[in-house]
Amino acid sequence: MEGVVFDRKWIEDHFEALPLWQQSAYNDFAATIADEANTFPCVPARMGFLSNHLRYSFVGDPREEQSINLLAQCLKEYAKVSRSCGKYTTLTVFFHTPLDMLESFKVEDYQQLFWSVLNHLTNIDEVAWPEEIPTDPVHNEWEFCFNGEPYFISCATPAHKLRKSRHFSTLLMAIQPRWIFNDINDSTAFGQKMKKLIRQRIVDYDQIPGHPDLKWYGQEDSYEWKQYFLSDDNQSPSKCPFLRMSQENGSLRNIPLPFHDEPGRQSN
Repeated sequence: MEGVVFDRKWIEDHFEALPLWQQSAYNDFAATIADEANTFPCVPARMGFLSNHLRYSFVGDPREEQSINLLAQCLKEYAKVSRSCGKYTTLTVFFHTPLDMLESFKVEDYQQLFWSVLNHLTNIDEVAWPEEIPTDPVHNEWEFCFNGEPYFISCATPAHKLRKSRHFSTLLMAIQPRWIFNDINDSTAFGQKMKKLIRQRIVDYDQIPGHPDLKWYGQEDSYEWKQYFLSDDNQSPSKCPFLRMSQENGSLRNIPLPFHDEPGRQSN
């Protein structure tokens, strides 16, 4: 396959040539986000899928360093085209999730792995952190950045059960450029209407109340990192696992990916 970022038309035109796990992941995604009953809570994501604004990447086992290197390549390629994809664009990343992960990983394991992936990404980032974005995640205007671009990231896993909106058959990351929220925020009538609609749809879709960490970017008591990976209950982590500031102090180099070398955990 040429390239690492694909649109819906390319995937559907080349579907039979894709590995079976990629076919399955894409089919599951399409069935979830564009269900006939129109129940998926994120309306912009559904619109993005139907209008071919979304882009897709397939990445290997997230415990492997080569997978993080490929993810970095995906983000660099996506950044070159994202502004021409449409106002509802998102990079949807499907990770190959082997059977041992599906059978043994709990939500907490995926959470640790998720932050390890981001820490490894920032460790190999060759571009300076944008000056307008704080590097400290406890700041309410912090956002994850890579290659000079700020992104909101939403993670879904096979282990989520109650919070259906964060459940998917493989490990999935929806990586959204910060600029797509320029017209969807609490300062616009459209954003306020969309927020109310999405929050109600989440309540209808999930089996538990909306998570208290879901808030607007920039609000005084809003922290983006808490919204990236939501628990399967309403618990909230007390400390951000993102280590960019530690990297700047020289202590992030060569950190191991979780579970990569643990006995009994096979990555293939």
